[in-house]
Parts: sequence; C-alpha cells; structure tokens
Amino acid sequence: MQQLDVGDFILSERVGVERKTVRDFLQSLIDGRLLDQAKNLAETFERPILILEGEGLYTERGIHPNAIRGALACITVDYHVSMISTSDEKETAKIIASIVRREQKEDKSEVPIRGERKSLTLSELQRFIVEGLPGISAVLAKRLLSYFGSVEEVMVASEEKLKEVHGIGQEKAKEIRRVLDARYVSEDEE
Repeated sequence: MQQLDVGDFILSERVGVERKTVRDFLQSLIDGRLLDQAKNLAETFERPILILEGEGLYTERGIHPNAIRGALACITVDYHVSMISTSDEKETAKIIASIVRREQKEDKSEVPIRGERKSLTLSELQRFIVEGLPGISAVLAKRLLSYFGSVEEVMVASEEKLKEVHGIGQEKAKEIRRVLDARYVSEDEE
C-alpha cells in the first residue's frame, strides 16, 4: 500500500479507481477538486472508474440537485469515467475484487505503481515526470519546469536551487534530492 498520485486503487495497467463516499463526493464538488480528480483519472487510465459509496447524494448537503447532476454528467460524458454506485465499504470491496478478477484473468503482469498516461503532449509528459517527485503537485511541477526550463535541469538541481522555486521549502527540497540521489534497490533485494 502507498499513496497514489491519481486515484485510490490501481487494478491493472489499464484500470484505475477513485473511491468517494457521498460526503467526500459532495465536499470535492464544493471545493472544486472533483472535476480535476476525474480529469486526472481519465488522463492516467485507459479505463477510469469512480465508485460512489453511500446514500443521500441529493440530501446530504444543501447542494442543488442540478449541480450534482451536472457534475455526474461531466464526469461520465466529458471525461469518459465509468461510475459505479455502492451502498457501503463491503459492497465497494466486492465490486473492486470482481473487477480485479475480470481484469487480471489473463494478464499476469505486474501492476504498475503509477498508471501509464494515455498519449500526452510533450509539456504534459514533462509535467507528469516532474509530478512524480515527492510532494510535487501539478502547480509545483509547472513552477519547477518554468524556472529550470527542462526536466533534466529540474532533476540535476541542487537543494539550494530547488528552494529558489516558490513552494519548495527545505524539507521538500531535501526529500527530492534524497529520492533522486539514492541508489535503486529492488523490493526483492530488501
């Protein structure tokens, strides 16, 4: 288990799942994260799925039903994210297990830590690589690339140079350099 950049579960190289309780779905809608999360899910996985868990979608908060319907329509039509409604955690676990069995039936390959993004522009690929660094959001990736000019320059930047970018403090710069400088050791060797 680990924190994923996009989604909550990677079920295969093609399938990624974002799980939202009704409360979290509505809060994400209110604070503007919902559609960005759906877009990122769709850009990352060939088959993105959003699981909406729980009851009270239209009664939980004082959100106009048309706003909720609009978000649901945007997620499914604009971003092509499949949506599955479940009643509780147990049903969510069962549906995820069912999808995994079906998806990995013939595919015995290793599940990647980050899903492969579908065809992206050069600048999107550059941001994707930089966003893979610890603690780097989409906003910070853009700042780093704008400041340094290329992915390579970001990767070779010293802690001191990294700290010159707004939003990169001592701890974040230190962690980035730690990850970039450390010798790779396979989980099998640990």
